[in-house]
Amino acid sequence: MTEKYWEVPDNQLALQIEKLSKIYNNKVNNIALDDISLNVSVGSIFGLLGPNGAGKSTLINIISGAVIKTSGKVFIWGLDIDKYRKQSKLAVGVVPQELNIDAFFTPKETLNLHSGMFNVPKNNWRTDELLKLMDLTDKAEIYSRKLSGGMRRRLLVAKAMVHSPPIIILDEPTAGVDVELRQKLWTYFKKLNELGVTIILTTHYLEEAEFLCDHIAIINKGKIIANETKKSLLSKSSQKVIFITLTNDKITEKDKNCLKNIGNVKILKNKVEIYFDPRHTSMNKVIETIYKTDLKILDLSTKNVRLEEVFVNLIKNN
Repeated sequence: MTEKYWEVPDNQLALQIEKLSKIYNNKVNNIALDDISLNVSVGSIFGLLGPNGAGKSTLINIISGAVIKTSGKVFIWGLDIDKYRKQSKLAVGVVPQELNIDAFFTPKETLNLHSGMFNVPKNNWRTDELLKLMDLTDKAEIYSRKLSGGMRRRLLVAKAMVHSPPIIILDEPTAGVDVELRQKLWTYFKKLNELGVTIILTTHYLEEAEFLCDHIAIINKGKIIANETKKSLLSKSSQKVIFITLTNDKITEKDKNCLKNIGNVKILKNKVEIYFDPRHTSMNKVIETIYKTDLKILDLSTKNVRLEEVFVNLIKNN
């Protein structure tokens, strides 16, 4: 999709940020971004995570051209935003959290209007293509006020794509939607990425970032506190959990002491949770230890570390 309109930068970076800072009203206590640097590779789904007030919105607004940076360098698709402000803006499409759609326009009218606003030649309008991509073809002539929440979200994505930007910013794209709809939207985002669009995602649903992203940066108090692949980030946890359901609630002191050789043990009636460090305790040892007890096991399962646990620990310690 993007290759027809944008040549891939030689360094293969969709976004390059160097020592970027933003200070509001020139006050030391109003530092929104503090000397941050990060790169987003072409074709990736890049997660930008952080608590409220961390600086995510400021960073997105600088990238999209809505806020002027205080210092540092930003290159969007190889374009220095100081030298090529207009062109760099055209390289980005933003899908906002708010449903900013005119209720009395149809999806087709909305996309045609925004194509004109971006000065896209009429013979290059991609309205029908985008409606088909977002499964909105059968709703093309229906007033937007009659669309479901999920359809409006998809229309926002289509609207951000009318000028064929190689980069899409998804700002809390599934905020307030139910689980089923969220998973459907994930499918559309994956489809966009497979077509060559680089996606920058901000979200408070860490499950969403864990499912979609291949690289994640975490920002806190205006500073980047983590910036690495998802796999590398998840490997930072030193905890794994085993859940055991017993046929009864009879657990002897001998069994408790035996299980403590694995790690920390929590017991609630017929439920047992064992927290251990997989770097120091092998699964073989865990199974051998459980086998030595007299526990009558009904069910056993394990849980790997989740991004949420890593995120909370990083925020707590930074």
